[in-house]
Amino acid sequence: MPKNDPRTLVSTEWLETQLNDPDIRILDASWFLPTSGRDPKAEFATGHIPGARFFDIDEIADLRSSLPHMVPPVEKFMSRVREMGVGDGHQVVVYDTSGIFSAPRVWWLFKLMGHKDVAVLDGGLPKWKSENRPITTEPAVIRDRHMFVTFQKEMVKDVTQVSHASKLQDYAIIDARSAERFRGEVEEPREGMRSGHIPNARNVPFSSLLNADQTMKSPEETKAIFEAAGVDLNKPAITSCGSGITAAILILAMERFGKTDHALYDGSWTEWGAFPTVPIATGEA
Repeated sequence: MPKNDPRTLVSTEWLETQLNDPDIRILDASWFLPTSGRDPKAEFATGHIPGARFFDIDEIADLRSSLPHMVPPVEKFMSRVREMGVGDGHQVVVYDTSGIFSAPRVWWLFKLMGHKDVAVLDGGLPKWKSENRPITTEPAVIRDRHMFVTFQKEMVKDVTQVSHASKLQDYAIIDARSAERFRGEVEEPREGMRSGHIPNARNVPFSSLLNADQTMKSPEETKAIFEAAGVDLNKPAITSCGSGITAAILILAMERFGKTDHALYDGSWTEWGAFPTVPIATGEA
């Protein structure tokens, strides 16, 4: 049983006891790779946790960018969450249909916007369903509430900042992709990407932090995994992945073992791998 922390990770058991709390807001943040052929919004309509609202990662984003689901402008984030009835004083719980995959991205996005009371559902919808907890197709009743945003700019990095960090080695750069992708042994899922990793990065595949049932391993276990990968936890961290989704899983794990000086490289490999002037490393770190 995970220790319930309303600022990082909560259990299915805990959430079921909170379903009637008027200050709980549940968000389905399911997202799939474009090649999956799956429609998370359509799946949400066929059944979700009672009271949940769908958070569209690809739409609540900076659509002016050529990169996918980049951090949205503050005003857009505020208006979208208000439309979902999420605001100040709410405890937000985010889940996804994979277990722990895309929900941490939305957890991180709320943290980036200065909202502290937000947690990921450990094991997500698969665990919830496996325990025969309630599912509904009914839409949530929306009551408008304002959210005050304080943007935490130190929590997000761009390609220039990551390039400097790679050269100076003053940050621990951690890549959440699979070992094969990190080493540059396989083609990237997005066309036109070079293969490999950011020089001086270390590899902690996000899947290594999860149990077989897609719950997160204990803080002690995940810390040991970071250390075994050669991550210098005395340095501030920058996490990266394919497109800024699973990099947030690494941040969630670090928060749980007490490391709070971290940032996410929003463009991640989708940007770095297509950027002609930045160097690429291959093989082991």
